[in-house]
Amino acid sequence: MSSHPETPVPLAEHLVSDQDRYVILVNPKASGGQPAILRRRLAAAFADKDVHFDIYETDSSAHAYEVAKAAADAGCRAVAVAGGDGTVAQALRATAGSETPVAILPFGTGNQLAVNFGIPASLEGAVDVAVRGVVEKIDLGRIGGEYFALIAGAGLDAEVMAGATAELKQRLGFAAYLYSGLKTVITPQRADFRIVADGHEVEVTASMVLLANVGQLAAGSLPVEVTVGPRVSFKDGLIDVCIYAPRNLPEMARMVWRVARQEYAGDDRMLFLQAREVQVESDPPVAVQIDGEPRGETPIQAEVVPLAGRILVRG
Repeated sequence: MSSHPETPVPLAEHLVSDQDRYVILVNPKASGGQPAILRRRLAAAFADKDVHFDIYETDSSAHAYEVAKAAADAGCRAVAVAGGDGTVAQALRATAGSETPVAILPFGTGNQLAVNFGIPASLEGAVDVAVRGVVEKIDLGRIGGEYFALIAGAGLDAEVMAGATAELKQRLGFAAYLYSGLKTVITPQRADFRIVADGHEVEVTASMVLLANVGQLAAGSLPVEVTVGPRVSFKDGLIDVCIYAPRNLPEMARMVWRVARQEYAGDDRMLFLQAREVQVESDPPVAVQIDGEPRGETPIQAEVVPLAGRILVRG
């Protein structure tokens, strides 16, 4: 699990109160790895809205967390994140339980959280939501003290995430996930999972177990969009446990087709549960990801933290 230093990061000092300030986090790898250009575009867009802001270029996920935590502790108006799901997730973890909302400026590889919350893809549109939007309270999942906003997973999906290296994502964008996925799903590896959901035990041989907080996934610029389970909601106080057990590539293709068409019933290769607390074990241990970031191997224990996060959405 990631760790975050206890020493707070000081924010820039201004005469204007913190409650009127936006703290903007810029992932230097976002927008094609041209942070200077992105900073200028962001400064122009926020200045056009006549608001006070500071821009911080983050050099690591830990740094993003630290700056966002300092902004929440100072009571800043919002933390705006120019990056992908990983940087947004760090901001949500840092601001969890506070009154400071997170604004999404989608400049990452996947931008799945932006898809789920209807954030415009254009910089101007996203900045408009950041300044004029309303606060939506959302559930967050938590594994070992680390919050997740989107999906945690064990098995095939975590292998795909790990295979999509930073270098590949820089070169190929979302296609890095497709490239890694194709290599992985030709012969999907399976494990014997033991899943305990609110005290109810399930044992199943499967390729992947997803713990979903929000469930809508989009394939970058491709016309592909799926919802991973039938009842996934970001404010129902529950984690959706989505178990997928394809034995070969044809079964994988059939499963993906059914999920894309939202046909969740009638296929014994898929099982869906809901719970407040979930424990996942496997034999052998399999890879784990949290919001797209590799996090070791099973076992994992997750819980939902109802309405702990705040996102700015269209009014």
